[in-house]
Amino acid sequence: MTALSRRRFLRDAGLGAGALTVPWLPAWAQRVSGGIATPPPTVAGDTIALRVAHQMMMIDGKPSHAIGLNGTVPGPLIRLREGQTVRIAVTNDLDEETSIHWHGLLLPFQMDGVPGISFPGIPARSTFTYEFPLIQAGTYWYHSHSGLQEQMGHYGPIVVDPKGVDPVASDREHVVVLSDHSPLHPHMIFKKLKQQGGYFNYQKQTLAGLLAGRDQPVADRAMWGGMRMDPTDVSDVTGSTYTYLVNGHGPADNWTALFQPGERVRLRIVNASAMTNFNVRIPGLKLTIVQADGMNVRPVTVDEFQIAVAETYDVIVEPATADAYTIVAEAWDRSGMARATLAPRVGMVAAVPALRTRPLATMKDMGMGSMAGMDHGSMAGMDRAAPAADACPPEHAKMGHCTPAAGTQAGHDMAGMSHSMRDFANAPTLPKTPTVQTISPMPMDRTGEPPQGLADTGHKVLVYRDLIALDRNPDLRAPSRQMRIHLTGNMERYMWAFDGVKLNEVKAPIPFRLGERVRVTLVNDTMMAHPIHLHGHFFELVTGHGDHSPRKHTINVAPGGTATFDLTADAAGDWAFHCHMLYHMHAGMMQVVSVRPDPAAGAPA
Repeated sequence: MTALSRRRFLRDAGLGAGALTVPWLPAWAQRVSGGIATPPPTVAGDTIALRVAHQMMMIDGKPSHAIGLNGTVPGPLIRLREGQTVRIAVTNDLDEETSIHWHGLLLPFQMDGVPGISFPGIPARSTFTYEFPLIQAGTYWYHSHSGLQEQMGHYGPIVVDPKGVDPVASDREHVVVLSDHSPLHPHMIFKKLKQQGGYFNYQKQTLAGLLAGRDQPVADRAMWGGMRMDPTDVSDVTGSTYTYLVNGHGPADNWTALFQPGERVRLRIVNASAMTNFNVRIPGLKLTIVQADGMNVRPVTVDEFQIAVAETYDVIVEPATADAYTIVAEAWDRSGMARATLAPRVGMVAAVPALRTRPLATMKDMGMGSMAGMDHGSMAGMDRAAPAADACPPEHAKMGHCTPAAGTQAGHDMAGMSHSMRDFANAPTLPKTPTVQTISPMPMDRTGEPPQGLADTGHKVLVYRDLIALDRNPDLRAPSRQMRIHLTGNMERYMWAFDGVKLNEVKAPIPFRLGERVRVTLVNDTMMAHPIHLHGHFFELVTGHGDHSPRKHTINVAPGGTATFDLTADAAGDWAFHCHMLYHMHAGMMQVVSVRPDPAAGAPA
């Protein structure tokens, strides 16, 4: 082989130091370097210092403005050990307030890091020291809860090692932080969403697509148009403005996780994005899920899983040969992907699959259950039955947190089907506000279904009901009461809320008695998925696994669907409760949960 041909071979194989073009990679994934295998910087110990500041970051060879921690985006990996007490001094070099919320960590509410709820925030040019014990192990993350700083890079991973033997055996591990980054300032993104909810949707249906049979039938599209909804509006902010990142690197940077053939490799995957759920797969390898939201689960092997905003999943892969594999994190609306490589050495690449066809919202996503074959002309909405008088405690009745009446389907009277979805005369549980644009007529539990767009992949996709806790749940009491909370919104005006009430309209927090056991059902009355996060607590998903129900801190509620969990209110204080889609939260989908001792039980108030 001549020197020239050898150089060309090395270049095309991705092994040469100057490799820039690989024929089988799409243009957006062509590398600007030979690969980056540098892991995130790590800080550890009982005393840690973090500095928040503006900086520039390089994404696919282009500079972009960001907010980072200790000079990096993501911020450094914070490595801790269960049982230790840590002090973290956070210095704010910004000209505005900042904060850090320790997502998923159980700690005193004064250390939770939410300005206006659990502490005053960290003023500009000042330092605040967090101090808390580590009473759990697992994969978690941290991020700003001030303004929209999280979108600009103010986030980072946390790993808490168990004090004993880790039940998850592995030979090597990598932290994989997924995120979305835009050259647009986040306040400009929000402004454009307020002006037009579908501003960033460049994948709308076309006449050509309808005629070719690629999109929904004209009759169905007319129905959607009558409700001023677009079935292609799966994600509010898309690849039209986002670059999707792995550990702060774009697809062309080719961030690489190294392995040796035969090793058990643990990937600690964190979704730190502002608005993007990712569908994760590694073509050629099976994925064994061993942890969800920091809690160990019985191993379940899949080909693909969706990680919603703010969730974490730990995955074991076992590459047997010295080949390269592509880590694919495809945006849920198929408008782009984050991409990395798993390989024995830097510079190797594998084929990057093309983006799949974008998903379209269905009748189920409208909350119409399996009624797709029915006459929709007369059923744009349904009568809603009033809740049973004894199903809702007095303190919740005024807020609409009610259990549906016995004998109705999800609280809906199937006898009447003549009312418009925009007619709320028969919806006593929700206020008549602009934030309640639609009501799901027949919401159904969708935790046993593949996430939106993944039902027809031809391979095994993780569903929430696949998750079974490795250890027995700590609280096996039956719930003493039930709550039903509606996730509501108005896409036209870009308003989001719980029960039709935005955060700035809330008169009082959602009350819980310390130590009580409550069953909460979230009802998604919108056509957008909502990853709902409760601070300071874990809850058990009601998915049929009894005393081994999976414990999570974030649950993604499918469009038109419901999700139910049992909660032990065991942490006194005021806690944020919100959708983790950043702009949904910013637009009002957030409330405060207040956990207080019960004076009637003789506990001090």
